[in-house]
Amino acid sequence: MNILDKIVLDKRNEVTLRKSLIPISQLEQSVLFNKETFSLANRLRNSKTGIIAEHKRRSPSKSVINQSLNVQDVAKGYENANVCGMSVLTDSKYFGGSLDDLLLARANCNLPLLRKEFIIDEYQIIEAKSYGADVILLIAAILSREEIKQFSELAKSLQLDVLLEVHNEEELHKSIMPSLDMLGVNNRNLKTFEVSLETSKALSKSIPGDFVKVSESGISSVNAIKELQPYGYKGFLIGENFMKTDNPGASASEFINKLEN
Repeated sequence: MNILDKIVLDKRNEVTLRKSLIPISQLEQSVLFNKETFSLANRLRNSKTGIIAEHKRRSPSKSVINQSLNVQDVAKGYENANVCGMSVLTDSKYFGGSLDDLLLARANCNLPLLRKEFIIDEYQIIEAKSYGADVILLIAAILSREEIKQFSELAKSLQLDVLLEVHNEEELHKSIMPSLDMLGVNNRNLKTFEVSLETSKALSKSIPGDFVKVSESGISSVNAIKELQPYGYKGFLIGENFMKTDNPGASASEFINKLEN
């Protein structure tokens, strides 16, 4: 069993438990459920830098990244740095995140918020909306084409943007459909955890032009972004690079300044 299989197995149990505790009808009564959403895809299309900055305490590949920061400060810092969007990890077992992190980020910034989660059930999409997310992540490696269609169409009906993540050509081909906004190429091999920007370069030509291209994982320098931009990438998801510092907002700001100059 690789790490992804393990995460999905635990996630199914977790979602079953959450459904028994909080019914969908209760989620739909949340104050945030009818809030107008901010489109990350539009912001990326109109940005020269395209940074999506992540809030991430730890990960299976790196263990602890940063446990001492609070989400409010990170969200405000990222907004001041003028990033295009903020990704908030809500998985607790493997990444040390929670839905409360999403709520706190929402209360402290007006950035498009991506709920970074292993989505395997429609329930989690309704949950994302009720906790203030603007964007959901779907991971092609753990979903069938039918699930991608069902989940992305539900998200669109809730005015949520959809970022679909792929790792290879096969996942990309099974996934392309009109209910997606952004196609993200994860440069990390989920089986070995090795990272290579070549993955983004190789897949770029197979992504139709009507989707916003996003490159994820292993982007830690301005040069990496400049290397990927000619391949049509408009979005760059950066987590560890900012989170491993004492002030992620200041790090993001410095990074964006370098990128612009």
